[in-house]
Parts: sequence; structure tokens; C-alpha cells
Amino acid sequence: MTTTDPTQVIPVVESSARDDATLDDAAVTSEAEAAAEIADARAAAVPTEGLATLEAREVSCWFGDHLVLDRVSLTMRAGGITALIGPSGCGKSTFLRTLNRMHELVPSAKLAGEVLLDGTDVYAPERKLTDARREIGMVFQKPNPFPAMSIRDNVLAGLKLTGTKASRPDKEVLVEHCLRLGGLWNEVKDRLDAPGGGLSGGQQQRLCIARSMAIKPRVLLMDEPCSALDPTSTRVIEETMRTLAEEVTIVIVTHNMQQASRVSDQTAFFLASHNTPGVIVEHGDTRAMFTDPQDPRTADYVNGRFG
Repeated sequence: MTTTDPTQVIPVVESSARDDATLDDAAVTSEAEAAAEIADARAAAVPTEGLATLEAREVSCWFGDHLVLDRVSLTMRAGGITALIGPSGCGKSTFLRTLNRMHELVPSAKLAGEVLLDGTDVYAPERKLTDARREIGMVFQKPNPFPAMSIRDNVLAGLKLTGTKASRPDKEVLVEHCLRLGGLWNEVKDRLDAPGGGLSGGQQQRLCIARSMAIKPRVLLMDEPCSALDPTSTRVIEETMRTLAEEVTIVIVTHNMQQASRVSDQTAFFLASHNTPGVIVEHGDTRAMFTDPQDPRTADYVNGRFG
């Protein structure tokens, strides 16, 4: 293996301020005209953009002088679900955060290597941080809707933060589309003006998924999205993931081996030995990883003998 070139280490930079520009709503002269525009917009639904391949090449991560990931390479296939598994402390969540430059939020963080979205490095100097976050969205372990905002406004919040303009009819179509993607539409369609914070935990997580999809990301990262949810909510989220995979490439961190085997197309097993950085031990087709792993450490982990 080649040694990481220290000249290629990327120093931490503070994330840029969010664009809080006010959106310009289209003028609507009457409720009847608004309803007609909404119907026309719904009938003329625009096809989604092409699905994206995400590739990490020789990615190493530090917190201060502590190396936590060592030269990790992984291709996350377009339109598929890639599961990152491994015991706590092996670097899988750190790796996930490098994929849309959230690693930079830690003041002491450094990174070497490349993260390529359809062949373009998201860390290239000419690439804006906001562009990386727009194209590669993220859903966190704990649901984080804006509690005082309505369900509708939660979904639309990303438009304002990214400076994306849309007419009122287009917004209404987008809200319905994203809530359907999040598996939430039928449960909330009659109370879109109710506070997002009033939803159950599982509903809040699906609202966060809908909010992430509103800015039309090409990749969606999910960091243990079901760890705080009951089995019923977990099942709904998993069904939602399969639907979402038709529109975005998904990368999910999970400690739940059954979940990884149920929802993912490919799996990467991370491991960090005592006082050594995290690496990928094995990766490949999920079914093969769980039924015929090539490394005995993978077999031990997926069969519950450690971790």
C-alpha cells in the first residue's frame, strides 16, 4: 500500500454561512387559479436527474494527530443502497461524514484522499461547500425537524437555505412528492400546517427524509436512521429506503445486521483493531457478505461472535 502523502492532507475550513435569501412566491390572484396551477404542475411532473455513483479513493481521516481511518476506498453504486457495518469506534460514521464534507465541522479534523461524485472530487478547491451539501444530503440518527415549523414548511426549509426559488404550485407539488417519498403523505396530508414537532419519532424521521429530498440530492447519507425507533417505525423507514433508491444513491450506517441484510445491495465491513485506525476488511454484494464472507473476521461479526 502506498503511504499517504502529507502534502495532500486537506486542512479544516469553517463551513460557509447558509444562504437565507427570501424566496419569491408566484403571484396567485385567486384560490381557483392556484388550484388550477397546482393541477397543471402535478400533471407535468419533471423526471428525476440521473443517479450518481459516489467513490472514495484512499480516504484517510485525522482528529488532531489521531489517525482514525487509513486509506479507505469504496465505490457506492448508482441507484443502490450501500450499508456500512462494523463495531463502534471503527470509523464508519466518520467515513460517512467525509462523503459530504461534514468532517470539516470538527475544528481539528483533517482528510487525505478523494471523494468523487460521478468523477468530480467534492473536495476540489473550485467546488463550493454548499454544492456538496446540496448534492449529497444527510439524515441523522436522531430526528431533527424544526419543531415550531409546520410540516409543509419543514419540507420546504431546504429550498430557502439553498436559495432555490419555486412558485407556490411547484412548492405544493414538491411537498406532496417528498412526503410520499418519505412514506408520510397519507398520514399528514390533512394537517400540513400542524407543527412538525408534534409528530411521533418515526414520523419525524420520515419528515426529515422528505426535507432532505426536497432539494433533489443525488446521494442520501443515513447515519443509523432507525436506532432510536420502534420496530414498526423501523419497518416503514426500511420500506421508504427501497422507494428512495429509485431516485437517489443511498449510503447507510447501521449496527443492525438484519437491517443491513434486508435493505442493502452491497455492504462494507469496517474494523479497527486496538490502537490502529479503521479500515475496510471486506466489501461486496450483501448476500455474499452474509452467506459466504471471504474473511473470517467478517464471518465472526455478521454471525454475532463479536461487536
